Amino acid sequence: MRAVVCLKQVVDPLTPATDLTLDAEAKTVRQAVAGPPVINGYDEQALEAALRLKEERGQLEIIALSLGENFNTDVMKRALAVGADQLVLVRDPSLDTWDGWYLATVLAAAIAKIGAVDLVLCGRQASDWDNAFVPLMLAHALEMPCLTLARKLTVTEQRIEIERVLPDGSQMMWSELPAVVTVTSELGPLRMPTARARLATARIQPRQMTLDELGIAAAPAPQIDIVDLAIPSVGRECHFIEAVDGAAAGRKLADLLWEDGIIRAEGGA
Repeated sequence: MRAVVCLKQVVDPLTPATDLTLDAEAKTVRQAVAGPPVINGYDEQALEAALRLKEERGQLEIIALSLGENFNTDVMKRALAVGADQLVLVRDPSLDTWDGWYLATVLAAAIAKIGAVDLVLCGRQASDWDNAFVPLMLAHALEMPCLTLARKLTVTEQRIEIERVLPDGSQMMWSELPAVVTVTSELGPLRMPTARARLATARIQPRQMTLDELGIAAAPAPQIDIVDLAIPSVGRECHFIEAVDGAAAGRKLADLLWEDGIIRAEGGA
């Protein structure tokens, strides 16, 4: 049995806004201060789901697949260090894009090239654009059913069952294989690789794919257009209350809060 886990390299979501710059022409956000990227956190949980299935079944080949323009190989090799059997990287400048339909098309072509895939696992969304629709488009392109927001997975030879997260509980879903499944954070974090595993994978080279190899000549016109993009600005304004004593200061503070509409009289009057 073979499972493909889709991974995306992203800017570390914990990066302070002051360390980010806006590329107005490309309509994207870059890191101004040098720092390593990370694997999207939800995608790491999809990888953890695959590793748990491998532990339960014993026979499961895990192939980590990623698209991008520039890869930090050490970051991406973490997938191998924790237990993935292969790492496949599709590299092209056109893959640095917000166009989810194009990314899903390339993922589908890469999965078809890998061949004989029984299960495709994705994170519920990516931390850079937070769109959450690439797995759905990927399932459409592969003509596979899509089960979403899984926190627990069980697989037999021809069937997958998931426990799906709902706002007020959970839902059991199942599908015949092959299928696409998105994994949510409730499944739990990706395990830490051992030092020995890190050293062993340092000598392993990922498999590289090109768009020509996948039969994709050029990126089509984007299906989505970003009109504007901005980094939120956060500011503070501090007022010092001067008064003869604490009671007078409290009254002045209450007056200011009332004028700004922060507090109201009881009953909303």
